[in-house]
Amino acid sequence: MIELSSITKSFNSDQPNQFTAVDNVSLVIDPQNVTVLKGPSGSGKTTLLTVIGCMARPSSGRIFLRGIAAALPYQQEGNADVEITSLPERFLNDIRRSTFGFIFQQFNLIKGISVLENVMLPAYPTGENRSDFRARGQELLEMFGIARHAGQRVELLSGGELQRVAIARALINNPAIIIADEPTAHLDSKLSGEFMEIVGRLKEAGKTIIIASHDPIVYDAPLIDRLIEMRDGAIVSGGSRR
Repeated sequence: MIELSSITKSFNSDQPNQFTAVDNVSLVIDPQNVTVLKGPSGSGKTTLLTVIGCMARPSSGRIFLRGIAAALPYQQEGNADVEITSLPERFLNDIRRSTFGFIFQQFNLIKGISVLENVMLPAYPTGENRSDFRARGQELLEMFGIARHAGQRVELLSGGELQRVAIARALINNPAIIIADEPTAHLDSKLSGEFMEIVGRLKEAGKTIIIASHDPIVYDAPLIDRLIEMRDGAIVSGGSRR
């Protein structure tokens, strides 16, 4: 479970151009569910994702990870709760790597290297044996039907293939939580539907999935457990879909 308590994120604090992107948000995200943050551009949903995923610190408020032991390699055994907002950066790096997998709007794949190398990149800092995560990367490419492209450079792939590579990369460290920011923004309706089918498979595998999107193919999907609407940095509605 992820618990946010009075989270605010401001930019240019105490300056004439101060801007508050997330404004006093409190929220509980249940494990093994699909949660969608819906809202127009500028509503704060992407900023909230970056704060949840330890890519940015909030200006105020607290975030707790509860019951996710994989996130806490440095904690005493049996203690699976942690307040992440005050942790040193080196601990946040550990949590980011071991707990979260990220799917970005622009995919952020590295041109000039192969599909398999792109998938393997997040695993290098873990210190795991390279042959082990290489084999895992191959398995992920097989899972998503793109193993034949393993040795190709990513710039030769189609949009749908790039999306699958990005998902495989997000899964390489077997994270408990998948964060996706506008994952269908550059996909047509067919590919967007295929993406949601993959989300359904990840949900069945026990992943917690948080998606920011203003695409009705995403937020109207039957597999969504909770839809949270944001506007002007605040939550304006959000309830269970069950």
